[in-house]
Amino acid sequence: MAENFEQIVYSQNVIEFVAVANEYCNFVENYAQVNRSAFIERMQKMFPLLYLKAALLPQIDDEEVDTPEKFVNEVEYNFLLNRISEKLGQFDSYQEVFDEGMQFSEAAISASIADNICDIYQDLKDFLMAYRMGTSEMMTDALWECQNNYKIYWGQKLVNGLRAIHALRYGDFDLNEDDNSARFDNSNNEKSSKWIDRHFNNFSEEK
Repeated sequence: MAENFEQIVYSQNVIEFVAVANEYCNFVENYAQVNRSAFIERMQKMFPLLYLKAALLPQIDDEEVDTPEKFVNEVEYNFLLNRISEKLGQFDSYQEVFDEGMQFSEAAISASIADNICDIYQDLKDFLMAYRMGTSEMMTDALWECQNNYKIYWGQKLVNGLRAIHALRYGDFDLNEDDNSARFDNSNNEKSSKWIDRHFNNFSEEK
């Protein structure tokens, strides 16, 4: 059974998903390094890539997994949510059209891009932290939890948020901020991703 777990967690589709999830979390954590326009532009590219990589994950039997440990606490989540909401400013809120509550509401339901971003971040960060624990069983548990949440929760938030981001990117909006424009420093992401290549290469050599 352990061998089967290793085949799953070190498969190409999982490794690629881990790499994209890691890049996403690293970028969200470094939100202050870019201005609003660059932040929205980067999210426009990362959302569809993340959705695709999650859709390609292998299926895991839920009878063989346990609930993994959570790492992102409420204080950390709210801090990040507030900061990203501040960065997006007046452009954070949008009208939601895919919400179960709409059938009971006569008024439009508002949603938040920052909320979508942070909900996705929280699940991916929990997944990555558990995945880095190193045992194939724990990695499989984390993968199943993340995939299941993608199906029933944050996958929809991702595509809903992308619709709002697309409207901002190509609508007649002035997204400029008063702060200085900055480019995202990808060096930290490259360093933090090396463990992925190391684990994958070790697994390949064993095979």
